Amino acid sequence: MSRALIVIDVQESFRARPEWDLIGNPKIAEPVNRLVRAARSKGDLVVWVLHAEEGSGGVFDPASGHVTLLAELDRPVAGEPVLRKSAHNAFTTTNLQQRLVEAGVRELVVCGIRTEQCVETTARLASDLGYQVVFVSDATTTEGVGGFSPDEIVARTEAVLRDRFARIATVSELV
Repeated sequence: MSRALIVIDVQESFRARPEWDLIGNPKIAEPVNRLVRAARSKGDLVVWVLHAEEGSGGVFDPASGHVTLLAELDRPVAGEPVLRKSAHNAFTTTNLQQRLVEAGVRELVVCGIRTEQCVETTARLASDLGYQVVFVSDATTTEGVGGFSPDEIVARTEAVLRDRFARIATVSELV
């Protein structure tokens, strides 16, 4: 197995926040499910990552009950790790790197919530670690930040990642 799909923070914690009403694509589960099904059909590893802030008392605290995959997502199957992270990227506070090395993965396809934050940060670190990275823009979403719309943030993220940290792709190109 040389490729893995990393599904980052597509979790109920975000839907539980008031900002969910401002999210660019509230139906993010649909393109993510398409990627998951395609990855499984190709025999690629699927890794699920959830953001958790233990003891915070907020929606990212596992005690809140919101640190779970969005209800409409396909469920992980046997052999698909579900990791909890407490940093923005999916590597620093998990054993993701070890799992990828053990599985012989050299290429990562990344998608998820907070295009410019957790997904972009994971893509950048993965590139620095030597992985070939595919950033699937239409399988990410975010809310507006700093006066920028979700679409503007996605466009900015594509621009700064393209040809430096990742190849930019769409779900249709990959499935």
